[in-house]
Amino acid sequence: MSDRPIQLQIHDRVGLITLERPEALNALDARLIRELNHALDELEANPRIGCIVITGSERAFAAGADVKEIADLGYPQTYVDDLCGDSDRIAARRKPIIAAVNGFALGGGFELALMCDIILAGEGARFGLPETNLGVLPGMGGTQRLTRAVGKSRAMEMCLTGRLIDAAEAERYGLVARVVPAARLLDEALDTARLIAAKSIPISMMLKESVNRAFEVGLTEGVRFERRVFHAAFATHDRREGMAAFIAKREAHFEDR
Repeated sequence: MSDRPIQLQIHDRVGLITLERPEALNALDARLIRELNHALDELEANPRIGCIVITGSERAFAAGADVKEIADLGYPQTYVDDLCGDSDRIAARRKPIIAAVNGFALGGGFELALMCDIILAGEGARFGLPETNLGVLPGMGGTQRLTRAVGKSRAMEMCLTGRLIDAAEAERYGLVARVVPAARLLDEALDTARLIAAKSIPISMMLKESVNRAFEVGLTEGVRFERRVFHAAFATHDRREGMAAFIAKREAHFEDR
């Protein structure tokens, strides 16, 4: 076992990152975020990897930021050092990322899950942004991404009260794609990742960019962007292969180009 706060494994075309700070319920400290970004750099640069899964333990995906690390910080130090700024690189990744969440996903841990493209939850998962209990507010995009995911009223209620929600409520809100038995969570996440990774990597990246654009611009501009990316797909080998395979009633063999 490594003393690194994350473990990286390659499963054919899927990269699996496991958060491993069990003594702190996988709380996010600067070292973990740094190591997570290094692992994501490696997977982004690997031309064979088509999808990434991030998971934690059965007890906790990640139970927030490491409060002990930041308790004595002050302003303007936090501003000058851009505290939490490194987390922006996680959300900016181009390949699809699945968060497989068991146990607690709180504060920064919930924000990390919200940075991912798909959240799959074990039946015992709990989600929340309880920063208000510490006299602070979310600093890794929680107020912005949660509001876009569930709407203003629910986001306000969760952030202002710090109330935790279970997996079933998160599914009703549209926060998670699916809820599965905890023991099956990682297998389900890897199976989903394999389905994605079997597609054309450039097309998956275009799809991710197009869906994300829907949160950033109005409908007319979003449709225009989608249309231009759709047109660009016709320049790829994989588009020709996919359509030829469909016509020939055979399986497509994508080459990621």
